[in-house]
Amino acid sequence: MSDESHEHVVPGSEEELDSEDVAGYDFRGDFDFFDMLSSYETTGFQATHLSEAIELIRAMREEGAEIYLTFTSNIVSSGLRETLAYLAREDLVDVMITTSGSITEDVIKTEKPFKMGEWDVDEAEMREQGINRLGNIFVPSDRYVWLESYLNDFFEDFFAEEKIRTPMEFSRELGETLDDEDSILSNAADNDIPIFCPALTDAEVGNFLYYYRQGYDSDIGIEIVDDYDSLIEQGLLADKTGLIVLGGGVPKHHAIMTNLFRGGADYAVYVSTGMEGDGSLSGAPPHEAVSWGKIKQEAKNYVQVEAEATLVVPMLVAGGFKVE
Repeated sequence: MSDESHEHVVPGSEEELDSEDVAGYDFRGDFDFFDMLSSYETTGFQATHLSEAIELIRAMREEGAEIYLTFTSNIVSSGLRETLAYLAREDLVDVMITTSGSITEDVIKTEKPFKMGEWDVDEAEMREQGINRLGNIFVPSDRYVWLESYLNDFFEDFFAEEKIRTPMEFSRELGETLDDEDSILSNAADNDIPIFCPALTDAEVGNFLYYYRQGYDSDIGIEIVDDYDSLIEQGLLADKTGLIVLGGGVPKHHAIMTNLFRGGADYAVYVSTGMEGDGSLSGAPPHEAVSWGKIKQEAKNYVQVEAEATLVVPMLVAGGFKVE
């Protein structure tokens, strides 16, 4: 009886595994950030996924893939704005797909910073004070007063000769008006990186477009299908494509959906806290997109890092883009 019980508890194994030993960074001696990052390969869990993500980005770049960067507005709310501006400034990505909130906040930050705050506050009191909360980031309402004035001046020039414009045109021409080396829009415009925003009305930009249309020019409008054509055609012309997807939602789906037309993306890196169990697009892992033909099925051509973006994106950019 004791022998049988022991075998249940300690069954043993019949063969040795030939994979790498689990081992983390050795902090003895001088510290080297990139050595530490390399050690993530054998650290396990999400550290190893981050290491795989870095290798996939390096592969995208080595093969000259068209790199699509998608991100949601909370990325720009945070200090990751400067990280994404670096990618645009150095011309390291080819397409950006984002939300209207990203555009709104990038423009505001060219003149007025967001401020560090707290998670646990009296929300009603914040409302009385005219302070909006994004997690532990505070945004005073005067930022939006300034933005409305800025955009009204911009709208007058933007719609002067053509009444129907596209989101890509909007992002590019708005970026050309900005003077800020940390602006994503400005750097993207300088390097002719298209920024596609299929839900342009879903933030203050949309609110102010509504007011402008009601008060100044009822003939203006935003047309999105031309941009969608351009996005599809850019993918069709590319030998290879790679996706870097920060978060989920509409930007993520436009990247994978437009790659369906070319038989799927060749590489995909997701950074997400989305939950697969609810069946949402935001929580869907890369292998689900394989079933739809939106990502190609090849050996180790995709990975998902399950982590909050501010924790890992700077390391992902350092390892994937900063090291040659």
